[in-house]
Amino acid sequence: MAEKPGQDADSDPKPTVLFLHPDLGVGGAERLVLDAALALQARGCSVKIWTAHYDPGHCFAESRELSVHCAGDWLPRSLGWGGRGAAVCAYVRMIFLALYVLFLGDEEFDVVVCDQVSACIPVFKLARRRKKILFYCHFPDLLLTRRDSFIKRLYRAPIDWVEEYTTGMADCILVNSRFTAAIFKETFKSLSHIDPAVLYPSLNIVSFDSAIPEKLDDIVPQGKKFIFLSINRYERKKNLTLAVEALVKLRGRLTSQDWDKVHLIIAGGYDERVLENVQHYQELKQVVQQSDLGQYVTFLRSCSDKQKISLLRGCTCVLYTPSNEHFGIVPLEAMYMQCPVIAVNSGGPLESVVHSVTGFLCDPDPEHFSEAIEKFIHEPSLKATMGLAGRNRVKEKFSPEAFTEQLYQYVTKLLV
Repeated sequence: MAEKPGQDADSDPKPTVLFLHPDLGVGGAERLVLDAALALQARGCSVKIWTAHYDPGHCFAESRELSVHCAGDWLPRSLGWGGRGAAVCAYVRMIFLALYVLFLGDEEFDVVVCDQVSACIPVFKLARRRKKILFYCHFPDLLLTRRDSFIKRLYRAPIDWVEEYTTGMADCILVNSRFTAAIFKETFKSLSHIDPAVLYPSLNIVSFDSAIPEKLDDIVPQGKKFIFLSINRYERKKNLTLAVEALVKLRGRLTSQDWDKVHLIIAGGYDERVLENVQHYQELKQVVQQSDLGQYVTFLRSCSDKQKISLLRGCTCVLYTPSNEHFGIVPLEAMYMQCPVIAVNSGGPLESVVHSVTGFLCDPDPEHFSEAIEKFIHEPSLKATMGLAGRNRVKEKFSPEAFTEQLYQYVTKLLV
């Protein structure tokens, strides 16, 4: 597979790449996996995705352009009510999936690309013909859970050790931002000798350019001129409550005439199998009701890609509320659709959003968010100027061409 001097790289046999992913749903990780698989497929690689769960009706439409296989969905996702033991179950599901692919899947491949769960990596070391392994670290899993009891700390200790040890077994480690790269170095002390490479997520811009806008009459009430949009999964860590609380503050800053033209749409990934999604959706509805915002907020659950693109086209600004987000694909989607972004001033948005140029970076509190929102109401021209700047930034720094070429180079270098 190695490129020989004087030989055209495109004439070489292309690698066969197998993606291993826990659950092919509608989150940012799934978006990146699909984009990576499509990029390598477009580059001539033979690509397959194996996952423990896949529902074509609850996944990005582009998944149908790929060969997707499923195994192990019968294994439990948790060990009881409240989602307890989810980490252990995720490890078991991924290890089973890797064993199935290796010994029962009848698959031939050169490179394995896995993400989120590194526990499957040692399984591929058992292969008769050694497989090269690329691990994409969205964020260290051990930082994504609280340890507020002795039992929880005891439970997490072996899981955290396995995560760190097996991550270090990968032949190549990529991260989604400089922010995540720094956290990786701080968190995995035994891997301090490893410098993970940064591969920024990109957009499948073809789907954005070719989408036919849908009418939003059923979503946005008549007479609303300033439409603000929040797109995130219904998870507490996404801090969707911040968007609602900012709306409360905004009400006190506007005249009644301007306030009546404001509307907030909260559109988020929603899976009935995930207890937190169900609970948090109800929590948010209760906050809206208690704040007397019922006529000013619309909730959407798992909107379609076409619907999301139509919302981005039609809204004034996107409110991106998570703190210390690993990267965040939503700001890129918004900026490409010429929609400014108001985001928290930490994590990935510091690398994607340019303050006062493509949007605003704010402290994660309702007062600062409402101040930024108010600017778009009193200065409507900001929508156009910041929107154009945002689209240009995505084209320059986060182009699919750059993403495809960088990923292809990482994959082929593993086979040299």
